[in-house]
Amino acid sequence: MPFMPSTILVVEDDAIVRMLIVDVLEELEFEVLEAADAQAALEMVENTDQIINLMMTDVGLPDMDGKELATKVRELRATLPILFASGYADSIDVPAGMSVIGKPFSIDQLRDKVKSILPST
Repeated sequence: MPFMPSTILVVEDDAIVRMLIVDVLEELEFEVLEAADAQAALEMVENTDQIINLMMTDVGLPDMDGKELATKVRELRATLPILFASGYADSIDVPAGMSVIGKPFSIDQLRDKVKSILPST
């Protein structure tokens, strides 16, 4: 069976931050989908043909916060792992099955966090 990289949906409204995260994840050989806001992310999640193994979202998005987005995403894909990125990681209560990484994070921290969430690839 050929190696199938995991697909990560990155939801981040800051284009530079999003680009950096995408670059790191692609270096780690993940497939990456990008969304600049919650609406774009929801459209991707609603497309049932699109494989998504993990959604990484900023908590502060312009159109709805990351937690609201996560709630809506879980209605569509009940088992999708969700990773929140936040500058206030210590003060965030994340629902079961969801994780948080504090901003700023290093490449190694991001890699280790994603690998701890996704089944070993």
